[in-house]
Amino acid sequence: MHKELRVAAYAVCVRDDRILLARLVEKNGTRPWTLPGGGMDHGEDPYDTVIREAEEETGYTVEPLALLGVDSIRRTHARRLGPAADFQGLRIVYEVGVAGGELRHETDGSTDLAAWHPLDEVPALDRVGLVDVGLTLWRERPVTGRVTGIPEHRTPPAP
Repeated sequence: MHKELRVAAYAVCVRDDRILLARLVEKNGTRPWTLPGGGMDHGEDPYDTVIREAEEETGYTVEPLALLGVDSIRRTHARRLGPAADFQGLRIVYEVGVAGGELRHETDGSTDLAAWHPLDEVPALDRVGLVDVGLTLWRERPVTGRVTGIPEHRTPPAP
């Protein structure tokens, strides 16, 4: 089986009881909300990755304030050519603050909108599991930097 590893850095940015999220544009046409962030370039430091990715997806210049934790997911998925892939995603999650810039949407990227959402309304959003991971890390600040029991894929809106 083909093996794939993706290392990425993500931002948890909470201000005035609202969280900054970016809306993914998935290949299947769905558009769930996620944490701003994304894949590291070869040789890039994850600290620099979260700054770059947050700016690309939201327009804000962010300042990492704390390393909240590391989340790892693993799944098998079909590939267009060749055998299925054994995928592992290593997600480095930072708490960040806005240091400058203005809210704007990404164009020609993996997201199409950026917006602030009240924390108490997050459960009603169509979102990826990473949003719940990030919020749990931010709220609980586990010494191990790890949370368990949160679905790794989409979390449907609350009824």
